Amino acid sequence: MSVRRDESSGARAEKSARCELRLPREGFGTIARALAKKVRTPPPPKRPVQAPQRRDPKKTRPADDRRRLWGIIAVLCVVAAAGIGAALYFALRNDNGTATPAVAGPNAYNSLPGIRKTKAPWAPEVAHLQDRLAPLNLNSSQSEQLAYHIHQHLDLFLNGKKITVPECIGIYGCYNSFVYITELHTHHPDGIIHVEAPSNRHYTLGTFFAEWGVFLNKKCIGGYCHGYKWYVNGKPQTGPAYALKLEPHQEIAIVIGKPPAKIPSTYNWNGL
Repeated sequence: MSVRRDESSGARAEKSARCELRLPREGFGTIARALAKKVRTPPPPKRPVQAPQRRDPKKTRPADDRRRLWGIIAVLCVVAAAGIGAALYFALRNDNGTATPAVAGPNAYNSLPGIRKTKAPWAPEVAHLQDRLAPLNLNSSQSEQLAYHIHQHLDLFLNGKKITVPECIGIYGCYNSFVYITELHTHHPDGIIHVEAPSNRHYTLGTFFAEWGVFLNKKCIGGYCHGYKWYVNGKPQTGPAYALKLEPHQEIAIVIGKPPAKIPSTYNWNGL
């Protein structure tokens, strides 16, 4: 009995020892499992690191760019306009300093009242003169306006013979029953054109012919429509005669048909 008790006691002691030895293992396993099950925060995804952008302090704003662009455009426009103007100026001048347009449209003055497409001679047309003044930029006056006073001379030739340029073109009533005078006129049948205006105003040969009442275009003078040649200071011209700007001391010659023996290149102005 004592032996069994001893054995029984020994067995219980051994069993107790084994239980005590398990506790640390069970505890360690529990902690390990707890640590194993602990939720960990995942690391952030790897993203490419962008280098910081360097700001250029000298970079202009869009508004500044636009202002600078418009400034450059304005300068270029001025330069281009000046170049075109200079080119036209020299292109339209001949050796005598007479400016004639290279290109001109139809002579609109030919549609004014009283314009005649007849053969010479041509007296001054006065029945519709008053109706033509405003379209021609001419004014009626009771006296001559001498602030701007220049002269030209006109020679007309038909088959080598002169056609008279009459007196009192642009003078209504002439001298016997004077009513008014305009800035553009003739005093005598000598072909001298008088430009007498209150200011520096420009007129053309087309203005003078329309005031006279004579049809003039690129091919016709009055009723003569087989073409003509014309000259300024003895030099042949290529543009339309009606577009010629009247300048001081121009000798203008228009030749219909056979030319004269000599084309006049100057005129004795006698102090005019």
